[in-house]
Amino acid sequence: MPQNQAIYDARQLGRAKMFILGVQHMFAMFGATVLVPALTGLSVSATLLFAGLGTLLFHFITKRKVPAFLGSSFAFIGGYQAIAPMLEDGSANTQMLPYACFGVMLAGLMYVILSALFKVFGTKKVMRYFPPIVTGPVIICIGLTLSSTAITNCRDNWAIALIAIAIVVGCNIWGKGMVKIIPILLGVVGSYGVAVICQVTGMHTMDPAKLQALADAPWIGLPFQFEDTLFGLFSRPDLDTGLLLTAAVTIMPLSLATMVEHIGDMCAISSTCERNYLQDPGFHRTLLGDGLATSLASIFGAPANTTYGENTGVLALSKVYDPRVIRIAAGLAILFSFSPKFAALVSAMPTATMGGVSMVLYGMISAVGVRNVVENQVDFTNSRNVIIAALIMVLAIGINYSGAVSFQVGEATISLSGLAVAAITGIVLNAILPGKDYEFGHDEKGDTAVNFKV
Repeated sequence: MPQNQAIYDARQLGRAKMFILGVQHMFAMFGATVLVPALTGLSVSATLLFAGLGTLLFHFITKRKVPAFLGSSFAFIGGYQAIAPMLEDGSANTQMLPYACFGVMLAGLMYVILSALFKVFGTKKVMRYFPPIVTGPVIICIGLTLSSTAITNCRDNWAIALIAIAIVVGCNIWGKGMVKIIPILLGVVGSYGVAVICQVTGMHTMDPAKLQALADAPWIGLPFQFEDTLFGLFSRPDLDTGLLLTAAVTIMPLSLATMVEHIGDMCAISSTCERNYLQDPGFHRTLLGDGLATSLASIFGAPANTTYGENTGVLALSKVYDPRVIRIAAGLAILFSFSPKFAALVSAMPTATMGGVSMVLYGMISAVGVRNVVENQVDFTNSRNVIIAALIMVLAIGINYSGAVSFQVGEATISLSGLAVAAITGIVLNAILPGKDYEFGHDEKGDTAVNFKV
């Protein structure tokens, strides 16, 4: 077999090599996947469990044809922060997180509705309502509204944060092979390692309570607790209907950004593997798989899922395009989810490490929004486009720093975050203002310009 020849059936390599390739895929997704629960307070164990189960569900729905891994989505971090911001001591807001998960579950169901629309009406007609003049500014604002959280975390120890930033940036710019694919993981491990050395030598760089929790954590245990799930939320005697509605209306609009990201990822995987997965098994199936995996994860207190660009990079690196290898990685993620010791290790991550990595990440999210606008050549000499972009950004940022928009529906109080108001406003304005000039499929580079991965 010639070197670098594409392999679509990895069984010819033997079980040992297939397992090693599966480990490599798990390694690629690891840093970014566990960073999301670290930033939001969600369960690390549940995150790994439903990354694995969500990937297997996705493969089942897509007829086991698409070599994609589903890991934690960064795009919904703004939604979690709006509904369940971390407490002042850096701990998880366990009272509010299930409400945020309810909103994310409904966002996943939005994928199901959109997949049906794509199947019935076709991609071009549906995407007319989600053009770059809406998605671009919304994505820009997702990163900007999160920026203050990153700075606050960095202030805990700027030296540790700068080490994390330097490693992530260095790996992105000068890294080769796997190093370039996993900059977040390397940034976390490197900065975490320095913090541990400093702690051992007497410098206070880590939380003693979290270190004690790490020491006390058992090696084997269940990945989630009943009270953290939506079943636990709806069994509460003090269930707040207003908060449920607030979470739904705040988080569901974010699915328009992740939907565009999904299109880009599917195009990237198709290009890498030289197979048209948008046609077979079909975009409606891949979107359905992604949405159902997200809803399933949210029900059990895990973050939203998305197809992972890191694993597409591994596909390009290895030239092995067999989905069986991805399913091995999913199985390994499920295995790790049953170790509370590992979850405690992630939870003990220094606050400054999270701050440094998230500073790059949140900035990259905003930059992706700029890229989406630029590569689609949005015409800002058209006053229609200027008005839509202006209102989206002013509403998103202004409401974020001045307080949510609240109103009564019966006895329930609904509070809308800036991102929710901005996304809804952008979609409505784009639908009613004359002069639509965007056509999906006209420019492949622009259509695939959304990817939140660092």
